[in-house]
Amino acid sequence: MKIINTSFCVLLFFSHTLFGFNNACDYAGSNIDYVKSQTIRALEANDLNTSKFFAYKALNAIEKSRKQLEACDCEYAVKNIYEGLDNLKKATRTTSLESSKILLNRALENTLGSLEAIDEHELHKSNYASDVLAMNTVASKADKVAMKRPNLEALHQRIDNSLVNFQNSLDEVVASVPCKEALSFASKIHGNSEQELLKNNLTEAKKYYNLRTKAIAAEALKKLNGCTD
Repeated sequence: MKIINTSFCVLLFFSHTLFGFNNACDYAGSNIDYVKSQTIRALEANDLNTSKFFAYKALNAIEKSRKQLEACDCEYAVKNIYEGLDNLKKATRTTSLESSKILLNRALENTLGSLEAIDEHELHKSNYASDVLAMNTVASKADKVAMKRPNLEALHQRIDNSLVNFQNSLDEVVASVPCKEALSFASKIHGNSEQELLKNNLTEAKKYYNLRTKAIAAEALKKLNGCTD
C-alpha cells in the first residue's frame, strides 16, 4: 500500500509542475483509441441498454476530440471518425441489440480507419499546387522549427525524465503487489489519463503528461495480462 501511495504522490506532484508540449495528432490518437475501447465494450454488451451506454461514451469522446482532430489536420482521420460518430448515433437509436451491433461494427471499422490514418498522416499530407508556394511554406516551417525545436525538445526530455520515478514505482507495484491490486491500480491510472485527455481545457503540458502516463500504465497492464490471483 505504501508503494501505491508513493506512486500516486509522484503522479500528483508532476501533474502540477510540468509545462506545455504540443503534439495534436498524438492527443487525437489517444482519444480515438478511447473511442475504440468504448465501442468494443458496446459490442461486447449482452443487453441493449448496456450497449447504448458504452456507445454514448464513445460518441461523447468524439465530440470532445474535435479540437484535437482539427489541430492534427488529418482529413482522412476526420472523415473516418465522423462517419463512426454517425454510426454510433444510429446505434443508440435502434430498438434491438442485433441492429445495434451491425452499426457498432461499422463504427469500429471507422474508428480503426481513423487511427490508421493518423498513424500514416505524414505519408498522405496534401501537396500544394504551386511549387513556389510549397517552397515558401517549407522554408517558413523550417524557420519556425529552428526557433521552437530546441525548447520543445528540452521540454519533452524534461517531462520524460520526470516520469522515470513514476515508471519505476509502477514497475515495483507490478512486481511486488498482489496481481489484482496491481491490476486495479494500473487500470485506474490508465483510465484517469484517458479521461483527462478528453478535456478541452487542459494545458499542453498536462496533455503530454497524461499521454505519457497512459502509455506507461498501458505497458504495466500488458505485464499483468491474465492476472488471476
